[in-house]
Amino acid sequence: MSWQQYIDTSLVGSGHIDQAAIVSAAGDSVWAQSPGFSPATDELKTIVTVLAQAENEKGDQSQVAKAQSEGLYVATDRYVVARIDGRSIYARKGRTGIAIAKTKQAFIIAHHGEAQTAGNATSTTEALADYLIKVGY
Repeated sequence: MSWQQYIDTSLVGSGHIDQAAIVSAAGDSVWAQSPGFSPATDELKTIVTVLAQAENEKGDQSQVAKAQSEGLYVATDRYVVARIDGRSIYARKGRTGIAIAKTKQAFIIAHHGEAQTAGNATSTTEALADYLIKVGY
């Protein structure tokens, strides 16, 4: 399956996600994305840093603290962070939100709209991340 098929079938096709992107773990290349969903390079680098700092709980946590206090930007929209751990970030903007899940070689950014449930969007995103980890990505 191509990266775009994961977006179109496993994420958006589930009905729980309305837009998504799969990005390299370094945040330097977008492997696939929904039309009109374009996280900026600096936003991706921030996500990489926040996930890395959250994974290393004893190290520098400045970017994690900043994301929790100031929010996280994805595709120019500011989201209020609900949870950050070493693998995932969950955040919301009003009744919409994002779920970000890290795999070995990539991370998934999935957006849910007002008509979708955050819990279902999170479960769908995490399930794809689990699958990609299982197959070596």
